[in-house]
Amino acid sequence: MALRVSFSFLVIALLVVFGPSASVQDDTLSFSYTGQTGPEKWGSLSPNNTACSNGKMQSPVDVVKSVLTPNKKLMPLTRVYRTSNATLFNNGFNLGVRFEGNGGTLDVDGKNYNLMQLHWHTPSEHRLNGIQFPAELHLVHRAADQSLAVVAILFNFGKEDIILLQIKNKLAELAKEACKKDEDATIPVGTVDLNELQKKSRKYYRYVGSLTVPPCTENVVWSILGKVRTISKHQLDALKAPLDASCKNNSRPLQSPNGRKIELYDELMH
Repeated sequence: MALRVSFSFLVIALLVVFGPSASVQDDTLSFSYTGQTGPEKWGSLSPNNTACSNGKMQSPVDVVKSVLTPNKKLMPLTRVYRTSNATLFNNGFNLGVRFEGNGGTLDVDGKNYNLMQLHWHTPSEHRLNGIQFPAELHLVHRAADQSLAVVAILFNFGKEDIILLQIKNKLAELAKEACKKDEDATIPVGTVDLNELQKKSRKYYRYVGSLTVPPCTENVVWSILGKVRTISKHQLDALKAPLDASCKNNSRPLQSPNGRKIELYDELMH
């Protein structure tokens, strides 16, 4: 029975992360970031969401640099992303890009994960030394055994982001599309060049956490890049425009580390 329950949670998690599903919409996607369906209530909205309130490895967390654990055994994040056909989606609680087929691969300490989609949160969910940033990008990867690995990139205000520039016009179109109850609003965007996202990372922070939306499934491998990228104010507004009013600020509050170590990969240590 435990195996069945675990598998059920995994299926729901994958549906939430990788695509719409009418079968789980009512239980799993009926949440927001305010009021009676906000983060403090997620765990009580569905039996599938118990990890949101009872989990011990929840995300996001504050990365406090003074207590990081340097780990020389961590390997560089090897990312080989492809220029792939993609679809821009709005599922009501965030905007993202879903890739047709395989968007490329991520190697996490010798284990391969396929890039499935990326999405944004505004403001950032993770923090560095208590500092919250205007936006955070999550690149979500899945391995053959269905386990998940997420690369997180933090954004400060500055020059326009290259990835968002590629889908600028499509974002405006998406803002006019309404989400139906049982499916995402989607716009085909053609090919998206992800070369900018596979540049070598000299520093990253690693910990094991969870999805940051219900059902808050745990044992997700997080790698938060040390380099903070830039996004323009106009681009940030464009990301928020299509979202439901209760999800325009779609950042889950910080979760307790519960004794978890956050490890540091630093190229200078190798």
